[in-house]
Amino acid sequence: MKSVTVIGASLAGLYAARALRAQGYDGHLTIVGAEPHRPYDRPPLSKEFLTAPASAEGDADPAAEGPLALTDTEELAGLDAEWLLGTRATALDTRHRAVRLDTGRTLTTDGIVLTTGAAPRRLPGPAPDGSHTLRTLDDARALRADLARGGPTRVVVIGGGFIGAEVAASCAALGHQVAVVEAAPLPLVPQLGESMAELCARLHGDHGVALLTGTGVRGLRAGADGRVTAVELADGRLLSADVVVTGIGVRPATDWLEGSGLPLGDGVRCDAGCVTPIPAIVAAGDVAHVAGARAEHWTSATEQAATAVHNLLAGRTARTHRALPYFWSDQYGVRIQFAGHRRPGDVPRIVEGSPDDRSFLACYERDGRTTALLALNRPRPFARLRRELARAAQPAPTG
Repeated sequence: MKSVTVIGASLAGLYAARALRAQGYDGHLTIVGAEPHRPYDRPPLSKEFLTAPASAEGDADPAAEGPLALTDTEELAGLDAEWLLGTRATALDTRHRAVRLDTGRTLTTDGIVLTTGAAPRRLPGPAPDGSHTLRTLDDARALRADLARGGPTRVVVIGGGFIGAEVAASCAALGHQVAVVEAAPLPLVPQLGESMAELCARLHGDHGVALLTGTGVRGLRAGADGRVTAVELADGRLLSADVVVTGIGVRPATDWLEGSGLPLGDGVRCDAGCVTPIPAIVAAGDVAHVAGARAEHWTSATEQAATAVHNLLAGRTARTHRALPYFWSDQYGVRIQFAGHRRPGDVPRIVEGSPDDRSFLACYERDGRTTALLALNRPRPFARLRRELARAAQPAPTG
């Protein structure tokens, strides 16, 4: 294999490039990224970056962006890659493994790693000034500037998932008046189950953030100047707002692959080794639908990238991705960590700490067996049990 192209200069894209070089690939490497930025860390965008000091104009202190970088000059030189940043892939000819770019250029390559990630879902209708999504560094810069316009701001966050909760926590820490709107009866029930989701939802009230559940959003209202003034709820209520942040999930960035012949459906469909039906094309990260599931978490992106590249270089599925699902979220000074495979009906049992202190460790159990873990501010015991759970989840050796 003389040339490999990574489409998506994301976390997964960077880890794919690292894995290629680490696994001995010494051919031409091209990395195509829609954003103009080198790979950066997204999780801090809703937390440390949003709350970092700003100038009078609302611009980020340059020191706040420094820690976001995932690579440095020395590593960039070692990767020896051609970086095409600020460039979008617009079509893929799988037969000839040719990638068409929005610059008019076409790249023909021996191997392709798809790491285009996902894009935020948006509300229907117009998006007035002051309304935001938070996915990219530029999104975070724009939100920071709005929050720094002067004095306490009325912020409405639409969506009570992890991103929404983290943004709400950051805005509350900055002194803004915050409300979270969640269409479900309770945020995070699919991930945590009802009882544990209820405990996590209490964090909002602990910090003066209003949580409105069981209602969707009909649309946004704007004033004569085109700036958002209110959020209209599905039940007819109006919430006054100076800034609105929509965090209602993401969709995998596969539009450009329509008509390519690759199997699509909630991502690029791959086998357990992150390999598509065309062995020279693999996928990793938020865009990859691996063995029937798609994961949107930092750990999955990094681990899948190594597996995908191993199989790309092998020309077949020689290794599968079997890592235990794991994610974390930082909200209101509380670190929430989850690992495992929770299914409806699994019973959570608190084994350490107390929910009243917002610090505990819980095991989800089924038929006397631990299936998943949840911790609030218990990182060390969580890490120990996570390792034990991961070992138990490994298939038994054969023969």
